[in-house]
Amino acid sequence: MRAVMIGIDPHKGSHTAVAISAAEEPLGELRVCASAAQAGALVAWAAPWPERTWAVEGAGGLGHLLAQQLVAAGERVLDVPPKLASRVRLLQAGDTNKNDPNDALSVAVAALRSKARREVAAEDHAAVLKVWAKRHRDLARARNQVACRLHAVLCDLLAGGISKEITAAHAARILEQVTPSGPVAAARRELAGQFLEDLRGLDAQLRDTKKKLAAAVRASGTSLTEVFGFGPASTGTVIGDVIDVTRFPSRDHFASYNGTAPVEVSSGNRKTCRLSLRGNRRINHALHMAAITQIRHAHSDGRAYYDRKIAEGKTCKEALRCLKRRISDAVFARLQADARQATAAAAAKGPGGQPGNDSDSSAAGSHPERQLFGQATPEPATATLRRATPRRLPTPARPTAKKIRQTS
Repeated sequence: MRAVMIGIDPHKGSHTAVAISAAEEPLGELRVCASAAQAGALVAWAAPWPERTWAVEGAGGLGHLLAQQLVAAGERVLDVPPKLASRVRLLQAGDTNKNDPNDALSVAVAALRSKARREVAAEDHAAVLKVWAKRHRDLARARNQVACRLHAVLCDLLAGGISKEITAAHAARILEQVTPSGPVAAARRELAGQFLEDLRGLDAQLRDTKKKLAAAVRASGTSLTEVFGFGPASTGTVIGDVIDVTRFPSRDHFASYNGTAPVEVSSGNRKTCRLSLRGNRRINHALHMAAITQIRHAHSDGRAYYDRKIAEGKTCKEALRCLKRRISDAVFARLQADARQATAAAAAKGPGGQPGNDSDSSAAGSHPERQLFGQATPEPATATLRRATPRRLPTPARPTAKKIRQTS
């Protein structure tokens, strides 16, 4: 038996799979229709290769459902970013025509060569947070669009329109005072009334979504909401997109992922950095809103840190970027602490654990201190779950060492 990498180019209507060996030799090709039997057909086709690994392009996008079905079937699945597969196709010698088999081959080669391969796992509660956080963002954008259109119509009905942020109640009071002077004004007033109804409907949906998102965040048991400026929407966005914080080796990698770490643009003896426009922009926006919230509250530690940076000679934007990076480190520390607590809780429930005895000996007490930033790179928990050891008679030297371990 030999190891086989199977690359998949997913689409809405069909999926194309290409199997290659460790030497990148094509072994087979299959195209299946997107249907309820798609995963079963692929697994049956790949049965001659027991030592197989699946590489799905964009396992968080079009290939999401197929990747989850393969994981549920007990298969090992890797997520290949579309940009990585595109680079392999462009640098590949020979036939570089753009078609589904060549795309699937590029996905398999990228997964075979890549050192940082991300394995797809079964969805958990983080997916619930991602669903409701995305729903909240979509509704907020739709509401903003309707509010802007209502503003524009009111500017045609009233001189100056509404100078402040519009609300459904305020707009209703204004429309009640408007008396159309002709058919054109009557049409505009009717249009404004329709926008008002749309605004009320979106407000009701937003309130309902916020309740569901807040309940999902509470059910997750995360401590991320203790960071100043992080509410249910920002928390759901961060946890839903990060999913597994252990895939980041350090806080610097996490900062690079969310775009708060600067990008080096050095050349020769000139060493300089610039603002990063890469990374996950949703998490970057959540960090930005948390930083703005802290700056607006004079009593927060974030405002004190911001003022110190201003006193050091930094501009307002530079100080804001520094604060975002500190918040990124605090978020990373919280996510790490939550992951350790979840691991300890799972170990306590498993065979050989000690259920009900994790108040002091688990990682629950390893959270950063209750402050704004917390410890950027928290140390490992000083007390861990006690491992089962064979029972033996105590000796004069053992009690002292045991007390030291328990109190350290």
